[in-house]
Amino acid sequence: MKKDPNKGYIALLGWSLNAIEAAENFDRRYVVVAPDWAEEYCQKHDIPYEPWNFERLNDRSMEIAETLKEMGVNVAIPLFEETVEWAGAINSVLLDNPRLYGQSLLLRDKALMKRRAQLGGIRVGIFEEAHDKDDVIRFLKRVNQTLLKLDGDPNDPIHLKAFDKAGCLGHRVIRTPDEVDTIPEEEFPVLMESHLDGWEFAVEAWIHDGKIVFLNISEYVTLGYSVFVPASPELEKYRPQITAQIEKLIKAFDIEFGLIHPEYFVTNDGEMYFGEVAYRPPGFKVFELLERVYGFNAYQASMLVFDPKSTPDEVAEFFPREVEDADGYAGCFGVYPRLRVVSKLEIPEEVEDDPYFESHELTPPLEETVTKRTAFGTHWGLVYFKGDEAARMKELLKHLEELDFYV
Repeated sequence: MKKDPNKGYIALLGWSLNAIEAAENFDRRYVVVAPDWAEEYCQKHDIPYEPWNFERLNDRSMEIAETLKEMGVNVAIPLFEETVEWAGAINSVLLDNPRLYGQSLLLRDKALMKRRAQLGGIRVGIFEEAHDKDDVIRFLKRVNQTLLKLDGDPNDPIHLKAFDKAGCLGHRVIRTPDEVDTIPEEEFPVLMESHLDGWEFAVEAWIHDGKIVFLNISEYVTLGYSVFVPASPELEKYRPQITAQIEKLIKAFDIEFGLIHPEYFVTNDGEMYFGEVAYRPPGFKVFELLERVYGFNAYQASMLVFDPKSTPDEVAEFFPREVEDADGYAGCFGVYPRLRVVSKLEIPEEVEDDPYFESHELTPPLEETVTKRTAFGTHWGLVYFKGDEAARMKELLKHLEELDFYV
């Protein structure tokens, strides 16, 4: 597509073919910043490319910001959790705003993030950092004491999460002191959180000039397994409260532009609790699901709100109306093998025959023994669905948990 020199010049941090394709078909100039293994592919396909290995930020980190600045790049967009900090560091130079680096640290470190949210008057569960196993046992006991548990009552679980990894990576649920022994030493330090009973959901909010321009609510059927968009009418009825929460979040974290992906819980009495927020596209191909029902490309949407040269009119024109412009519901299911030993991929007939079934990206197994999941593991691939009814979508995604795709 023809590039407009009056619009911003964008750097994509990280490797995502879907993001690159979106940039190719958008009117902004762009460059992909990725490790050197991407070079050959970029040369072969005429993709503008700048090599950079995203190790820990160090003394050389400023080089990439200076290089991009000399090229005339206006803004850097993080595509993955690991590049959020880099985007903050680079944008503090490109946009001449040192605060952006500090902000990116808050959006990376789950403990700092919760503290900042708390300071902004946002409800969070009880949380603490743990440096060793004793800290975890102490926290487990203290949380259950606070909940007035009696001897013999089952413990309320606590959650352990890595400070700076994406979503489910390194997420463990601990119920007893014995389970603490299974945590490898190298996972510390970790963030510990009390368990929140409630309906967990995620939000994707595009922000321009400090205001929400499009807000999607993604409904989890089972966390780590399935999600669909837009949310069911039962969850959508909370939209005004959710919007108010996101506005609080924008204020607490001083967010002027970009895409945020927070997670929340709504409890039985309608209270909203903040889980965490990411400054990057969500997992589980939610961008692709949004395109299926709304027709807009969510990667281009992010480029638009990140670009300092975008006008409010251009932004307003790009986005559809939430919920009413969606033509149905799009969902996906992450497949985990249920058997310990598998030899082939076999899509259940009832799945392929389902009118909501669209496609899948499952591949035959490479090894026969399925590695045991200690925490929330990585799924083996996704199956996509689209249909007219939220209740039917929910039921279908839940039912898939009982089926074997690998036998």
